[in-house]
Amino acid sequence: MKTEQWLDLLARGAGPAPRRIVETRLGAALGLGTLASAGAALATLGLNPDLAGLGAALAVKLTYVAGLLLGAVWLADRAARPAAPLRGASASVLAVALAMAALAIVTLWRAPGAARTDLLLGSSWSSCPWRVAALSLPALAVALWAMRGLAPTRPRVAGFAAGLIAGGLGALGYALFCTEVSPVFVFVWYTLGILGPATLGAVLGPRVLRW
Repeated sequence: MKTEQWLDLLARGAGPAPRRIVETRLGAALGLGTLASAGAALATLGLNPDLAGLGAALAVKLTYVAGLLLGAVWLADRAARPAAPLRGASASVLAVALAMAALAIVTLWRAPGAARTDLLLGSSWSSCPWRVAALSLPALAVALWAMRGLAPTRPRVAGFAAGLIAGGLGALGYALFCTEVSPVFVFVWYTLGILGPATLGAVLGPRVLRW
């Protein structure tokens, strides 16, 4: 049997490909990951009773994390499609990080010298990134599951994107508990916490997302 005939035989009765499969699987990963990370944060850390009083500082923190998360979803969408361009999605993630870095630098520059250490370290610098990373692990498992059911031809990038989604969800969950308000703290320690699962996803990608 010729190769063409064999492929034709395999394709018979397959039916049309499911529509919007990428959006469906990534949407499911976002929903399940949000529930898992927020639930784990509330169960293990609790809710900051003064959360509403953080005002604009909380809005800045959430905007940064949400911006990274949206960029990560876009990157995952691109990485899940064979040969889809990555430049726009990658640039969006970098732009969000650079904008927060600029805000952190301006905040440090305007602060008195004696206050700069507190702006950077706060009271929880040593635990923040680890907690963000830990809260992201359930979401990482779900995000990798979602990517595995798609068609990533660049598994390391796909794994990184899945980990970036998970890190963003872990950071959102941790924000329910966190009392830190400094943009410097958020940029440094939240970003490190988010990069942890992103790096893990990049390492696992070639293993768990290989066809």
